[in-house]
Amino acid sequence: MYTKRNYGFWMTFNWSKKPFILGLIYSLLIYGASHLIDFHIYIPWQPISILGIAVAFYLGFKNNSSYDRTWEARKIYGGIVNSSRSFGAAIVAFVQGAKSDELKKELIYRHVAWLTALRYQLRLSRPWEHNEDRLSKLYAPTVCEAYTNSLDQELENYITKEEIVELDGKTNTATQIMKKQSQRLQELRDQDAFEDFRHMELHQLVVSFYTDQGKAERIKNFPFPRQYASTALWLTLMFALFVPLGLLDIAKSTSGWVYWVCPVLSALIIWVFFLMEKIGDYSENPFEGTYNDVPITSISRGIEIDLREMIDDNDIPPAIQDENGFLL
Repeated sequence: MYTKRNYGFWMTFNWSKKPFILGLIYSLLIYGASHLIDFHIYIPWQPISILGIAVAFYLGFKNNSSYDRTWEARKIYGGIVNSSRSFGAAIVAFVQGAKSDELKKELIYRHVAWLTALRYQLRLSRPWEHNEDRLSKLYAPTVCEAYTNSLDQELENYITKEEIVELDGKTNTATQIMKKQSQRLQELRDQDAFEDFRHMELHQLVVSFYTDQGKAERIKNFPFPRQYASTALWLTLMFALFVPLGLLDIAKSTSGWVYWVCPVLSALIIWVFFLMEKIGDYSENPFEGTYNDVPITSISRGIEIDLREMIDDNDIPPAIQDENGFLL
């Protein structure tokens, strides 16, 4: 996620400069051929403008749908934040007994382990995601979790090695950690660490965690429908091919520098449409680990800080800071 007020123009242009450069080369070839060898193939601008309006509407639909996916992902993690705080407060208030401090720490740490496993799973690559960008570090401050750290090594900070061994071979680590949490809560109920009513309250929070995990996995594992994404790209490309020919219809009656401004204008129009397409394309997958992601690493760290402060823990890590305006 970008945290500064605005993306800089040159930063935006550098990110999306390829369509402008290719569009400029393509336009110059057409205008050069028309000027040097009397190659006058042009299309009236009116039908091209109608096509441009249709493409713009379609790109607007795609961008709105992509934004909905990103905003839903943020709401899901907002729900995880709220439920996690409620879980921490309930653990601190409900768990009683001689070893209550140890039990509170165990349950809080296991919940942080679930958060850790979940964000690792959500950052795993999918074929439809922009994996090359999170690896090249073009704008992202660090490479995503799945490529920099071992999940087992990080889980050792929160759960026992025996529990980690039990997770070996499991398809969904986060699911299994939360299952273990549920089993442990039942064991504590059987030991009279809290009564039935409080146990049911804690179980309902476990249910809410599974619900939010499932919602996040739905976004992660079901891409923005490829027919919509592909059509937007091909329509934009088709429009871009016609733009220089349409402006040539206008420029044919001009001469001098005005004539040679038209290829630049063609390239700018092509760039604007491809920029809109690319913004939607990079908003489809809010957990892919690139620069427009929902910052689940930072959110998870914030939850960890809140929960560990509730039990007056030691060596609490600091909040994650952005790097050059980017927060993961």
